[in-house]
Amino acid sequence: MLLGKELYSYKTQSDLKHKEMKSLAGVYLKEELEEFTDNGVVLYPFMLIFPNKRRIYYLSSQKEKDAWIKAIKEATGYASLHDFYDLGDILGKGKYGLVKMATHKKTGMGCAVKIIKKKELSIKDLELLKREIEVLKVCQHPNIIKFYDVFENQDSIYIVMEVLRGGDFFSFLHKRKFIISEELARSIAHQMATAIYYLHSFGIAHRDLKPENILMVDKSDTSAIKLVDFGLSRTFGPSETCREPYGTLCYVAPEILLQQPYDKSVDCWSLGIIIYLMLGRHLPFDSQDDKEIGRKTIF
Repeated sequence: MLLGKELYSYKTQSDLKHKEMKSLAGVYLKEELEEFTDNGVVLYPFMLIFPNKRRIYYLSSQKEKDAWIKAIKEATGYASLHDFYDLGDILGKGKYGLVKMATHKKTGMGCAVKIIKKKELSIKDLELLKREIEVLKVCQHPNIIKFYDVFENQDSIYIVMEVLRGGDFFSFLHKRKFIISEELARSIAHQMATAIYYLHSFGIAHRDLKPENILMVDKSDTSAIKLVDFGLSRTFGPSETCREPYGTLCYVAPEILLQQPYDKSVDCWSLGIIIYLMLGRHLPFDSQDDKEIGRKTIF
């Protein structure tokens, strides 16, 4: 018997006192394939995955199974990615999983789904991922990737975002041998600057701005750009600073390298490095030796 978010089990149907009660808060639901008993009876199971155990429940018909699954989803607010989206081809691979093309079942809208395997994540990685999701939920700007939805089950986290087909900005520059017009450089710099201004208006610092974290909307020479990858982002109060050593060496601000207090303005340094790269065709502080990059950046 399902009452609210609590599942009561009875030894027999006529019993008035339940044998056990389980809370369904934080439970994952997984549909299982049909099973056959030794005498050929078909059973229709589903699995409930609790924080410390898994339990399979068997129903005598598909109709009964569907009714239970629907009731549990409504009671717990649980939603599966596959209830809303059909997955398609692989668009790319990342450190923790895949990015696949997907189509919304009702609207037909195309989107990208980032599939992250939980077993690949450390506690720190999971914290950064949740931070990224929270930032994406807040941000609605034409030059920041659009976030649509997030789903989670016992194995994976699914982040649904808009599809960007142009590749990253570093590849865009490399394909053109780092030669682009001043007009195009100005347009891209303006798009980055407006996105950064928007983030900073919410007190959010990206903290890892670099060409690889800027995606092109399409493959044209005049494609718009979108900022992505907010795993290292952080929200700052009006006069708040921090000393966390985040960023990518060639683009990181000197105060981070010196472990001095810094705020969201470190993004402006990274923006300056990217503009220099667009106009000068090379990085201002670069070397095969990481220590030399740091020395050049600081001095």
